[in-house]
Amino acid sequence: MPIVSPILVNPLVDGRQSERAMLVRRGVQRLLMQMGAHVLPELSLATGRRADLVALTRQGDIWIIEVKSSIEDFRVDRKWPDYRLHSDRFFFATHPGVPSEIFPAECGFILSDGYGAEIMRDAPEHRMAAATRKALMLRIARAGAARLLAAELAGVSVPALEGESE
Repeated sequence: MPIVSPILVNPLVDGRQSERAMLVRRGVQRLLMQMGAHVLPELSLATGRRADLVALTRQGDIWIIEVKSSIEDFRVDRKWPDYRLHSDRFFFATHPGVPSEIFPAECGFILSDGYGAEIMRDAPEHRMAAATRKALMLRIARAGAARLLAAELAGVSVPALEGESE
């Protein structure tokens, strides 16, 4: 297998999510970007669970956002309480076709249409333990660096972050 393939494939595209879930995700990512947060989609946690979106805010807080594309998607997913142990705030995100009443009141709620999103209910803060935070920050850094390298090797243009020299 060659190290560099002549076929440009974007290694940052996962391909497992539905089109509707990707629209919700895109709107949430745009919102978080406007808020100054940086986001990693599909991050595996130490528990083996995979968080849909992990955001690192300017203040250093870690948010997990679980995307739900339908009522059934929410009903069959019972892993979300585990995500609260790996975040300072936990949100559900969905589109206008899913009733907001199905989501637990103790979680944040984001409504997204693919072009943008709005936080409809803020998530309560539940600070992680210091050891958990350190381990998760290391996981975020390593995953981000690995994805950046994979994108660079595949020829995907990656813009510089604010404050980076060009």
